[in-house]
Amino acid sequence: MAQFTYSRLSHLLRISVNKCSVLRTGTEIKYGPVCCVQFIRCQSQKSMDGKTLQERQKQQMARGLPKQKPITGVKQVIVVASGKGGVGKSTTAVNLALGLMANDSSKSVGLLDADVYGPSIPKLMNLKGNPELTDNNLMIPLTNYGVPCMSMGFLVEDVAPIVWRGLMVMSAIEKLLRQVDWGLLDYLVVDMPPGTGDVQLSISQNIPVAGAVIVSTPQDIALLDARRGTEMFRKVHVPVLGVVQNMSVFQCPNCNHQTHIFGSDGARKLADTLGIKLLGDVPLHLNIREMSDRGQPVVVSSPDSPEAEAYRKVASAVVQRLEEVNT
Repeated sequence: MAQFTYSRLSHLLRISVNKCSVLRTGTEIKYGPVCCVQFIRCQSQKSMDGKTLQERQKQQMARGLPKQKPITGVKQVIVVASGKGGVGKSTTAVNLALGLMANDSSKSVGLLDADVYGPSIPKLMNLKGNPELTDNNLMIPLTNYGVPCMSMGFLVEDVAPIVWRGLMVMSAIEKLLRQVDWGLLDYLVVDMPPGTGDVQLSISQNIPVAGAVIVSTPQDIALLDARRGTEMFRKVHVPVLGVVQNMSVFQCPNCNHQTHIFGSDGARKLADTLGIKLLGDVPLHLNIREMSDRGQPVVVSSPDSPEAEAYRKVASAVVQRLEEVNT
């Protein structure tokens, strides 16, 4: 069976980008007629009343947006996002996926790493190697702990930088979405890159997303970006399932004294302000860090621990919110 490698992906992406660039060369653009058409349209719009103009603008915008197409075999897509990096988003995404399966063993869950520049899923899920290809040239996800996973990290060396411009990144995301044989999944958890850029918009507008989970620490600077992420999903009409308050409290392993290193209840207050649900609190715990670094997420390596229970509670809250959104 053939393998899908980084060099093969780069070759395909360069071909697609070159095709697009033909349409962008200066010799192909004729400015005169376009400007005339725009001027005529502008004059005709002035003669319309405000209501008719607004309706026409809505129709034009609707035609310009891509049509959402479901991922074959996937029932519901859950995106895990944050406004900034370093808040534990990827760790939350991994343990959420495992928590969904732990709460209901009849459910099948997949994990997609959409962070092209900084893929974390291979390390967190203890996976390595190039995905094989089916007879239809679809990539076969790598699987561990019963969760099929796909990531750019499977196609590059651990320390190799991915130096791509926007068009190649968008093409790569499209291939990760459409050219993977996921089989039949109840949930596909997508670990989004931090921020509110092209990747977030591309995924939100090209596939039907059941809901977004926002991850933040209680720290004020993280909450500012978490709010931006929430507003972005609202603008693209993706239901925001709620906020996960990560690293909420540190408990000393020697004396059990609790310290709110990043502040207290910041994400809870943000959820109240935005009118969304707090999905749960996850503590800042040494076990989470150690097990994540070993590629043994706490939900499977320490299932009876309080930190694993925190992730399972988040998973239960996510399922409950999905039911509320879909009714």
